[in-house]
Amino acid sequence: MIRLTHRDGRSFVVNAEFVKFVEETPDTVVTLRDNEKLLVKESAGEVVERVVEYARLIRSIVPGG
Repeated sequence: MIRLTHRDGRSFVVNAEFVKFVEETPDTVVTLRDNEKLLVKESAGEVVERVVEYARLIRSIVPGG
């Protein structure tokens, strides 16, 4: 799970494995695998960094990962 921030400042967590893609339009929009769209305060780069960090963490704790 990664922590993100709604545009109104409310924090929430999302399963990083459900992120399909991230775009800046100029607002950052995170599209999930089910095509749900989330508008967030973080930049696309920040979201990508969190997803990558999550993946590294999972690989480090899962045997054979």
